[in-house]
Amino acid sequence: MDHHQLEPKSKPGSARKLVIKNFSKPLLPVNYLEDTWSKLKFAVIAIQTSKAIAMPLEELYKAVENICSHKMASQLYSNLEQLCEAHVKQNISQFIDCSMDSLTFLKTMDTCWQDHCRQMIMIRSIFLFLDRTYILQNAAITSIWDMGLEMFRVNIISNWQVQSRTVDGLLQLIHQERQGETVDRSLLKSLLRMLCDLQIYQEVFEGKFLKATEELYAEEGQRLMQELEVAAYLAHVDKRVNEETERLLHYLDHSTRKPLITCVEKQLISEHLSSILQKGLDQLLDENRLDDLTLMYNLLSRVKEGLVELCTHFNQYIKKRGKVIVTNPEKDKTMVQELLDFKDQMDLIVNQCFNKNEKFVNSLKEAFEHFINQRPNKPAELIAKFVDSKLRAGNKESTEEELERLLDKIMVLFRFIHGKDVFEAFYKKDLAKRLLVGKSASVDAEKSMLSKLKQECGAGFTSKLEGMFKDMELSRELNLAFKQYRSNAKSKAVSSIDMTVNILTMGYWPTYPVMEVHMPSEMVQYQEMFKKFYLGKHSGRKLQWQPNLGHCVLKAQFPSALKELSVSLFQALVLILFNDRDRLSLEEIKQLTTIEDGELRRTLQSLACGKARVLRKQPSGRDVEDGDRFIYNAEFKHNLIRIRINQIQLKETQEEQTNTQERVFQDRQYQIDAAVVRIMKTRKSLTHTNLISELYDQLRFPVKPLDLKKRIESLIERDYLERDKENPNLYHYLA
Repeated sequence: MDHHQLEPKSKPGSARKLVIKNFSKPLLPVNYLEDTWSKLKFAVIAIQTSKAIAMPLEELYKAVENICSHKMASQLYSNLEQLCEAHVKQNISQFIDCSMDSLTFLKTMDTCWQDHCRQMIMIRSIFLFLDRTYILQNAAITSIWDMGLEMFRVNIISNWQVQSRTVDGLLQLIHQERQGETVDRSLLKSLLRMLCDLQIYQEVFEGKFLKATEELYAEEGQRLMQELEVAAYLAHVDKRVNEETERLLHYLDHSTRKPLITCVEKQLISEHLSSILQKGLDQLLDENRLDDLTLMYNLLSRVKEGLVELCTHFNQYIKKRGKVIVTNPEKDKTMVQELLDFKDQMDLIVNQCFNKNEKFVNSLKEAFEHFINQRPNKPAELIAKFVDSKLRAGNKESTEEELERLLDKIMVLFRFIHGKDVFEAFYKKDLAKRLLVGKSASVDAEKSMLSKLKQECGAGFTSKLEGMFKDMELSRELNLAFKQYRSNAKSKAVSSIDMTVNILTMGYWPTYPVMEVHMPSEMVQYQEMFKKFYLGKHSGRKLQWQPNLGHCVLKAQFPSALKELSVSLFQALVLILFNDRDRLSLEEIKQLTTIEDGELRRTLQSLACGKARVLRKQPSGRDVEDGDRFIYNAEFKHNLIRIRINQIQLKETQEEQTNTQERVFQDRQYQIDAAVVRIMKTRKSLTHTNLISELYDQLRFPVKPLDLKKRIESLIERDYLERDKENPNLYHYLA
């Protein structure tokens, strides 16, 4: 023990000083190191042989402290090192030339390792003072624990035979587990931790393990891609990835995570990327297998180019499937509903299975826009007709909320269409019929659709459609004023008829053929009265009656009961003839009404060959032929009082369809001409290529270069442009 004495020394009048006297350490007995080491050695051997230590641990610990304090730590460390090394060297014998099977060998190795660790911990607790002073102060000397690790590494695991059996045994256990067998995971964990502690995990184990993994999954991937359906293969890959992740959690070192998972992904996914997509994607999409598609997306997202390839194949699938829907004329009746269903299905897959990935969202839009325009004009026409069928009265399929949602979906399809003017032409024609024949299901729905179109295409696109609604509103007000005018006129001649007139502004509505028909005198009188009333309010205007757009409600007295017949004006003109006679021929009816032949035959067909047959035809048959006779059907019976007889105005004829298409074509010609003149007026001179390029920027509909060339030629002929005399590819504007 050190003894220190503080002694004050001072002179009178001087400052006092403290002087420290250092007493020397007491001398240790002679042979203290040898005697003490002998005791320590017995304790270490007792630990190594799992026997009880004779001396108290406190006494042993104190002895180590005394040796270190008297500068004999170096000798003590050397003695301990030699003793431990001798013991470790003895342990190697059990692993050399032994006939143990692989599992027993691993268990023996684990026991040896666990014993060694336990012994080194106990030995270190006795020699703790040595560890914390002498070893800590000498960087060149390893700690007692590290010394023990080094001895185990050098004397046991570095033996090539021992190392080889250990690593091969570990790989065999892992292989068995991968084949579905149950193995001792705690043994694997302990031995792999041993390799990590000995700092040889990467060097002796990891490389061999990854090579074995690669070989196993390379063979498995090749074989199972041939044997399994893609969905089953993906499930297997997912199972394998999860199993390997579990291995990392349970016994593999975390440093192995990246190379191991990369190896599995490469051999089971990357190597078979094309096969997975070519063999399985179309089927999974066709069958709407959401779980399998989600799994495919998740697995492919793990590998480089996986999602890029998936997106490309997804895009190709949409184009291929969509083209079948759009280009097959036999599917025209169901085309729009099929497109809506297809879009819903693809949206669901992108949102639910493909994680709303923006690249897939954009790819879906691009694919739809591509295939829907593979057949010019027809989809636009059919979408307009589909909207008509949904907005027409009698469509009881959906509530207002459902109809609104449907219109939103229709607008998505509408956005994809390049020839929006075709849609506009057919939509306008159908809207006119709905408004004029009173067949619109809901004004709110009509206005909502109009607002959607305006938002999408601008006010210019919908101005004429809005004009049609305005005309209908003005007509309602006008009819109220006419009713007032009529009651003031007190004309008895027209009291039995209640007439409503719609005033249509010519530029807003589709152009209708003018038909002159023979009207009953009461109606003519009514028309004259309205004309006088209207021109009195609006001088300088011209009224042109359109009988083909009119509709009536007739009261009809049959022997069975009084009925009300909701009919077109043409149907009404034919039926009124039967007030005076019971039987008329086709020729007589034509002469009396002067209705155009085709229109008359369709009208008679609806009255005598439809569901509600108020006339009978002789001879019977579906079509109206020359010489046919028509007879008042006195036996007509019906459950309803108000009967709507199929109104021919709502049936689109082939001629009407052709006329609409022709009108669109004609409008496009005018638009091209106007665009060429507008551009040339601004630029004065332009090359052919630059003019075509600017036209493409300005025109809202798809057009071929040849069509543009024809319009330019036409304008040159009409002296709007001229060709440059030296350069035929250069045009000049003629003011």
